Amino acid sequence: MLDANLKGQLKSYLANITQPIELVASLDEGAKSRELNELLNEIAALSDKVSVATGDAARKPSFMIRRVGTDIGVTFAGIPMGHEFTSLVLALLQVGGHPSKAAQDLIDQVKGIEGDYAFETYFSLSCQNCPDVVQALNLMSVLNPRISHVAIDGGLFKDEVEARKIMAVPTIFLNGEPFGQGRMELEQIVAKIDSGAEARAAEKIKAQDPFEVLVIGGGPAGAAAAIYSARKGIRTGVAAERFGGQVLDTMDIENFISVSRTEGPRLASALEAHVKDYDVEIMNLQKAAKLVPAKQEGGYHEVVLENGASLKGRTIILSTGARWRQMGVPGEDDYRNKGVAYCPHCDGPLFKGKRVAVIGGGNSGVEAAIDLAGIVAHVTLIEYDSQLRADAVLQRKLASLPNVKIITSAMTTQVNGNGEKVTGLSYKDRNHGTEHDVELEGIFVQIGLVPNTEWLKDTIALSPRGEIEIDVRGETSQPGIFAAGDCTTVPYKQIVIAMGAGSTAALSAFDYLIRLPAAEETAQAA
Repeated sequence: MLDANLKGQLKSYLANITQPIELVASLDEGAKSRELNELLNEIAALSDKVSVATGDAARKPSFMIRRVGTDIGVTFAGIPMGHEFTSLVLALLQVGGHPSKAAQDLIDQVKGIEGDYAFETYFSLSCQNCPDVVQALNLMSVLNPRISHVAIDGGLFKDEVEARKIMAVPTIFLNGEPFGQGRMELEQIVAKIDSGAEARAAEKIKAQDPFEVLVIGGGPAGAAAAIYSARKGIRTGVAAERFGGQVLDTMDIENFISVSRTEGPRLASALEAHVKDYDVEIMNLQKAAKLVPAKQEGGYHEVVLENGASLKGRTIILSTGARWRQMGVPGEDDYRNKGVAYCPHCDGPLFKGKRVAVIGGGNSGVEAAIDLAGIVAHVTLIEYDSQLRADAVLQRKLASLPNVKIITSAMTTQVNGNGEKVTGLSYKDRNHGTEHDVELEGIFVQIGLVPNTEWLKDTIALSPRGEIEIDVRGETSQPGIFAAGDCTTVPYKQIVIAMGAGSTAALSAFDYLIRLPAAEETAQAA
């Protein structure tokens, strides 16, 4: 199953194993079991510290990576290729004794968790959000013997998916009960089961000294702002709800200049690594709740976080990004993750052979329809405008697909369901005023973005769309407060533009700082 290149890379990784491990395979007579058996034997042939053994777990095909002579291990139900191949490699290394790169205080926190925790995660091989969850829980099961984890390919174990009514990935169960859905990082999972984690994080933040530049948001704009600020040798901090921002939810990136193709999570990881090259204080999983501008120019602005802690900065750079826009129709919230989805790459495989709709005729909507058409039985694309707004090349591709129907001048009015899952939607023909129902089992919403700026209302000037109004230097209506990226009025919400805007804001903040009157600065510092 592995080509020569992958075998070579994997062999070099396995050289880091210090403890012997065995791949305990539970197989049946099916084709997937034969594939898994082939994969496991190929892995074992690459290292004398890896062997294959026979097991009899209930899920077949599955395998446990177990440290020989111990109960330390992780389990995969399915064949972890695609996006999960990295999860497989990390599991082999960590069960084999290679240390994790996670922060030591976080590792100690996991080791100290008391109680018994049996996690199960349902993933799809095309989901770019799933590996973070799988890898975090795998690491926890390696670090703490009272924590176990099974990563389950939902596309392979469809009966379980149906029985547990799973319609979005990743979906996590803890001790047989629903625990969470969607992308979660190690810190988030630990905080959710460690009741004192949030309070400890708040106390740590309260102890922070004021920053010269405080960046709120950790997407491309925030990362660029932090790097450009830190390079000036001034005290820089970043508070982010999740480092990487919306890039984490982006699949293919093919317009980032000088990089022909990459994936969102990979770019987000590179952004964080680059920021960490500098003396920047990163405070992840911190959501801003209130902005208190300085009372006079040159004073410290304050940002109050949802956990009650606050941070101060001589200058602030707001780069809170945006989120997917919702339809705002009856039934949408009721059936979120029960047929209403926002990530076709993540959740598309769960709708294999079913009928779905895509809401939105821009690039995102048409790309989603094209991707889904290769998986599902039928796609209905619904666009409010009289014509699609996607690039011509995408429209031509969409029109060539036999299992796609395009409806324009249509306003979605309701999501229909049976109480457990989506059964269809209703829309109004904007030309004739007639109402129509479409029977289907999934709805993928792709209608643009909403800026994450609600918490700034009545504090700084916002556009009618809720975007932060900025000038060419990234300055807002408040002196010493700058903004960059998708949360602002800058046209064209693109990664490369956000990075440039973040750099501009940082340089403008530095220029602002060096022009502050020395006497005023001294007085404020005192």
